[in-house]
Amino acid sequence: MAGAAVLCSRGALRVGAGLVNLGVPSKIRDLVNLATPEVMVAGGGRAKDFLTIAQNSNAIAVGPGLGSKRDLARDLLVSLSNLKFSSPVVLDADGLNAFVGKMSVLEKIQLKLILTPHPGEMAKLLGKTIKAVQASREEIAGVFAKLLKCIVVLKGYRTVVANDSGKIYINMTGNPGMSTAGVGDVLTGMIAGLAAQGFSPWDAAVAGVYLHGLAGDLAAREKGEYGMIASDLLEKIPYAIPSNN
Repeated sequence: MAGAAVLCSRGALRVGAGLVNLGVPSKIRDLVNLATPEVMVAGGGRAKDFLTIAQNSNAIAVGPGLGSKRDLARDLLVSLSNLKFSSPVVLDADGLNAFVGKMSVLEKIQLKLILTPHPGEMAKLLGKTIKAVQASREEIAGVFAKLLKCIVVLKGYRTVVANDSGKIYINMTGNPGMSTAGVGDVLTGMIAGLAAQGFSPWDAAVAGVYLHGLAGDLAAREKGEYGMIASDLLEKIPYAIPSNN
């Protein structure tokens, strides 16, 4: 799902990341390169093909667009952990699904993780129902953050950000028009882009969620909630950043 990866990379660019690398399957590298001229596109098929790029990055995002190649995410994170990679890692979408039924592997990974599950992904990871997750969003996000010693961004209405010390942030920006394909991929890129600029994992997550929702609100004012798509939100990110208001 190359579109998800493209949206993620553009999200990072729109919050000010100066140089973004995007790893995709070799056979679509040239096509993606044409679609994203501002991004440095690398091709490969295994985790080791992207390991050097990852090691040289100030932050990375893993997961959007992986589809059936989700094992690559698990292999990459294990390798980075073994190499004592010290920069933030945002894990989303099929990067999260790579650890369904393999939570013991995720628990052993020593990285500065920022997990960004929607309720369905969180339910799969924990072996719970979506209804159970939605009924206790703050509690579940907090417990999961403590378990993995990471930042958890539980997406949805009033997105919850939690850390392993019990700190909780409830986001108040955003609207129902953001419940559309690709919007979560944009958020992943935004958080990674902020982390790459020196924001702490907590600040990157909180700022990313807030600006993401605000950009969605700006897009909704212009397009309306029903017809809004992820690309509309991308265009509004620069206007959501306070210095540009």
